Amino acid sequence: MADNNVDQNNTPAPSAPEGGAAQDAAPQQAFALQRIYLKDASFESPRSPVVFQGQWAPKVSFTLNSKSARVADGVFEVVLTITVEAKIEEAAAFLAEVHQAGIFTCVGMTEGDLEHVFASVCPNILFPYAREAVDSLIVKGSFPPVNLAPVNFDALYVQTKQRQAAEAAAAQPAN
Repeated sequence: MADNNVDQNNTPAPSAPEGGAAQDAAPQQAFALQRIYLKDASFESPRSPVVFQGQWAPKVSFTLNSKSARVADGVFEVVLTITVEAKIEEAAAFLAEVHQAGIFTCVGMTEGDLEHVFASVCPNILFPYAREAVDSLIVKGSFPPVNLAPVNFDALYVQTKQRQAAEAAAAQPAN
């Protein structure tokens, strides 16, 4: 029977030390989604029904925010907040806000890894659910759907880190 610990040059592969010391040296990383849920949702249409009588040509803006909190050891809640506002001639037509949340298991990660996961990976998972919830609220308010474009949370994270580095460098006194 052939030896499975031999490479193509018939050189024995290094074996793991006795007692599983190699496994103990580096903690195993784990990431898992436990639950996704709608934490909060609100919709306001302060000018209804008058807003439906005019020409529908709103200025639509939206903002994104995310925050995280430790729930238990290795378990975190991440909340993605999306706010969409439509204005006609500087008067609010509607305001919709959704707090889409998720419970995530994150084990064996450094603070830097956790920061990246909370700012990019988790919001990428939550965004489609939040986008659907926002669209549903707006349609139920009798307005045309607002299809939010996909968001590149990885690029936003990199931009934030670059801006923070630039601000830190600017804040340091010149030598």
